[in-house]
Amino acid sequence: MAKFRDSMPVADAVASIPPPASAPAAANSSGVIHDRSIGDIIAETRNLSADQVEQILVYQRDHGVRFGEAAVALGFASTDDVLFALAQQFHYPYAPEEQRKASPELVTLNQPFSHQAEVFRAIRSQLMVRVFGEQEQPRRALAVVSPDAGDGKTYFSANLAVALAQLGGRTLLVDADLRGPRQHEVFNIPNASGLSGILSGRAETQVVQQIVGIPSLFLLPVGPTPPNPAELVERPAFALLMRELVSKFDHVVVDTPAARYGADCTVIAARCGAALIVARKNASRVSMLQDLVATLGESPAKMAGVLVNEHQV
Repeated sequence: MAKFRDSMPVADAVASIPPPASAPAAANSSGVIHDRSIGDIIAETRNLSADQVEQILVYQRDHGVRFGEAAVALGFASTDDVLFALAQQFHYPYAPEEQRKASPELVTLNQPFSHQAEVFRAIRSQLMVRVFGEQEQPRRALAVVSPDAGDGKTYFSANLAVALAQLGGRTLLVDADLRGPRQHEVFNIPNASGLSGILSGRAETQVVQQIVGIPSLFLLPVGPTPPNPAELVERPAFALLMRELVSKFDHVVVDTPAARYGADCTVIAARCGAALIVARKNASRVSMLQDLVATLGESPAKMAGVLVNEHQV
């Protein structure tokens, strides 16, 4: 009977995960995909007239610049319009202005061509080899842990998940910080139900939410903050849920509570199979960081590395 109570809510939650979407790009009989030009996208976005387009083309020829540069120079488009057009042409998620204001921490989505975004892509490349690219079984999720609150763990987890989703693979971000959840605020989504309900044995449905503007990214929020977070993540239901999620998604990233609050993060890391430690420059205490590294070193979780965050959280 105990097994039945643990497994049924997990099954309900996993069953509600949206199936993979078919590729939207259309190809001709030879298999070549036809995309609109930058000029076409900018003209449509800005609702440019034929006369305005002609002025841009003339300026482009006379000055030897690209269409987007010419449109910006003439005041017919903004730099943001050009970046949006590039993202559309190369099928790269790029947040519209309203979403950037609502989710300012998502630099990989809001500023995909910035230096910060490039840093996340470099980290992503290493993790694809160390954690997500290995063919061995069982598959792993990645727990992002930190010694203390304010180290940037949530910021890092969110942007890493976006960077992974930008590869095109189905990516799930799990907010397992049952003590101070914040991912729903970062992505500006509802938090009425989520992980806490599943682990408490409630039949939660539609808890995995797709992120607007990033077709490959999904988020499982915490839901109501529970009074017994440590007990919930130690229950068999959490391990069962993680096994099911890594079988449904290409990449699973899990945000965790800071180590200073208890053993939650090490328990979660063990269930995920891999862990990455995030410390904060000029803030994290060396002793706390050493203790966390030692603790995770004794757990079943594979250590993916330690990162020092310079972002001001």
